[in-house]
Order: sequence, then structure tokens, then C-alpha cells
Amino acid sequence: MFDLFNKKKPLSEVFPFDFVDIHSHLLPGIDDGAKNLKESISLIEKMDSYGIQNFITTPHILGNVWPNSSDIILDTLELVQEELERRDLSHIKIDAAAEYILDEQFCELLKKRDLLTLKDDALLVELSYFNAPVNLFDILFDIQLAGYRPILAHPERYNFYHNNLDIYQKLKNAGCRFQLNLLSLTGYYGESTKKIAEKLVKLDMIDFVGSDAHHHRHLEALKGLGTKKTIEKISPLLKKNLSFL
Repeated sequence: MFDLFNKKKPLSEVFPFDFVDIHSHLLPGIDDGAKNLKESISLIEKMDSYGIQNFITTPHILGNVWPNSSDIILDTLELVQEELERRDLSHIKIDAAAEYILDEQFCELLKKRDLLTLKDDALLVELSYFNAPVNLFDILFDIQLAGYRPILAHPERYNFYHNNLDIYQKLKNAGCRFQLNLLSLTGYYGESTKKIAEKLVKLDMIDFVGSDAHHHRHLEALKGLGTKKTIEKISPLLKKNLSFL
């Protein structure tokens, strides 16, 4: 039931059974997410307490900043899986894909078909927060020509699109599916991002959601999802992620 003081439900009553978090940064030491294995497990245990037990975690692949490869990601995933098993947390299922920024390096990986997908042909991609690549729609076309279906991570967070709502429909028309960061609906990233997130939800343009959890501050902020108004918004969206089981 709702807390009588802050009118929020605990997250364990918000997330449906078998919810799959398809966007997070839980692998240790390879991007700006978990710093080490201890922190990885701590984050996963906290999310477990929220009722989230299924993860497809998605470390960044970004040039020389986070020069991850499929092998690096899968080797690091194995370390986390082994530690979960060692701690008798085998009820938690974690797999890994990647969050690919659309740049020249990505185009090379695409040519080689050296990409980790969320499931089947579902490929999580992102844009720079400064601007989109000038050939964005060409890249989206090439992704689909290669047999993948792009899912654009957190479209509501690209401020350069906030005054151009038409671009979201153009991206959808170009074959992009949208993954919303749940934190966007709490105001964590600012009011402008929250308004765009709510607009995209209202227009039924959101296909999937994710925590995009990097650290415990994100997990604390997620508690803001427990309000009655927000639960009404996200409940149908949370169910969409069950397709990744």
C-alpha cells in the first residue's frame, strides 16, 4: 500500500515480475558505471530489492574514452556471473550487450558485424549529448540493411531535439525504436527532459524503458517512480520489456 507520509509505493510493488532492465552500466571498471566488482554486486543487490532480477547490462563503447570490445564485455560479464553464483545469488540473471555511440568506430564495427545485441536483432545505440551525426539517417539505414533494428537510448535526453518534436517522428519513421530512461520521469535530469519524456509517453512513442543505472545515486533517485501519477504512466511501459525474456 502507499506510504501514508510520502504517498509512494516501494519499487518492489512497481516493477512487474520478470521485468528486464535493458539499459544499465553494472559491469566493473570498463566504463563510467560500477567501479569494481564489489560495487557491481552492491548495485545488483539493491536492484534485486526493488524487484528487478533480470538484466541485460550495456556498457558504453566510445572511441578511446571507453574502448570496449565484445570480448572485453563478455569476459567482464563472466566475472560478475561467477561472483553472483559464489554469493548464492543465482536467481539473478544478467547478460550483456552494449550501448553504441553512433560514430566512425561504430560504422567499422557494423561492417564487421561485431556487435552485441540486447536480443536477436535489437541494437542499443546512442547519440552524443552535443549533437547528432550529420549522417544519422544514413547510419540508421545501414544498421537495418545489416540486419539489425536500432533502439535509441534515452531520446528524451538529447537537448538539441527539445525544440523540434518533429524529429522524433522522423526517427520513428526511419525505423528507430525508443528506450526511455525511467529517471527522466522523476525530474532527475531536469525539467526540460522530464517534459519531453512525458510528451513522448503521452504520444505512445516509447517502446521500452531502462534504468540506465550507473551508481547508487541513480538507484536512490529511482524511488521517485513510486508516486501514483508516475506509476500510471510507466506500468504499460514496464510490461513492454517482458519481450526481452
